[in-house]
Amino acid sequence: MEERDSYRLGNVQVTISETDKPNKLKVECFDGEYRSEFTVSEYEFKNYRRLMNQRITQAYKNIDGEEEG
Repeated sequence: MEERDSYRLGNVQVTISETDKPNKLKVECFDGEYRSEFTVSEYEFKNYRRLMNQRITQAYKNIDGEEEG
């Protein structure tokens, strides 16, 4: 699978890769401790990337908050 994009959201490294399925992309997130991955369509990635990034950031903040409480 070919890497399409890679960037950081705070402490979270996000990598976007192609999948075997047409028009589907794999999103991998890793903050040094927790790894998460999910699949999005090309359309979702192109048109809802900002929302996706907000949700990734919030999910990792929630993980950190659960550990402190």
